[in-house]
Amino acid sequence: MQRLIALFKIYYDSRHLIKEMALRDFKLKFVGSVFGLFWAVLQPLAMMSILYFVFKYGLKAKAENGISFAAWFFSASIAWNFFQDALTSTTNVYMEYAYLIKKVNFRLALLPLIKILSSFILHVVFVTLLLVFVAFTDSINFNTLISLLYFSFCSIALLFGLSWLTSTIQVFYRDMGQFIGIIMQIGFWVTPIAWNHSLLSPEYQTILKLNPVMYITEGYRGAIVHKTSLFDISINQTLYFWAVTLACFGLGTFVFKKLKSHFADIL
Repeated sequence: MQRLIALFKIYYDSRHLIKEMALRDFKLKFVGSVFGLFWAVLQPLAMMSILYFVFKYGLKAKAENGISFAAWFFSASIAWNFFQDALTSTTNVYMEYAYLIKKVNFRLALLPLIKILSSFILHVVFVTLLLVFVAFTDSINFNTLISLLYFSFCSIALLFGLSWLTSTIQVFYRDMGQFIGIIMQIGFWVTPIAWNHSLLSPEYQTILKLNPVMYITEGYRGAIVHKTSLFDISINQTLYFWAVTLACFGLGTFVFKKLKSHFADIL
């Protein structure tokens, strides 16, 4: 607990630097691009739209009765895209910012969070667009916004621990980035984003719920489509998710602290 409090103090003291570097990292993605943010939105939107048409019209996938398949699909897809983009970018963060590694006064622990927040900026844009789309056919209530804030925090918390682990390993084993790419491809299909997990038997549904990202994607879907409140969330699933998240955080910080002193030698 003391380690966690000390870490939060570091982030609080460095909040202005984190904000500036996250914005700078986000802007650097569009350096030399005429349309800038337009491309950042268009690329994932095009992919999600293609998948939407393939599943809805090609594979005849359906949401639950009376629910818009578009809102049902895009709500979970947006949550997944944020997780995928953030984890992929943070895995390579120490390689990308290698020039900062040898600066004695720079806190290396800030870099993963900077990358996560950089990805979160675009995520906010997509969530806003989806809420505007849903508002044309349905209502957006207070529970929806509170639930989205909570599950956004869940995403950042899970990414926080995982990114420390993957980014540290990536410094020593450059195959980690490729491994994460494969895991993300598999993860999209085993996480019920474009298909309804209720079609499976209860035994297989239980296995699926071992995936902590499903807690997040279903949380987004519940908030936007079903208008569920935080009091409707399963206690067991919540406890399991935070147990996994804390375990990832503990393992990530342990590996980072053990190996960070060797970063400068490797990079």
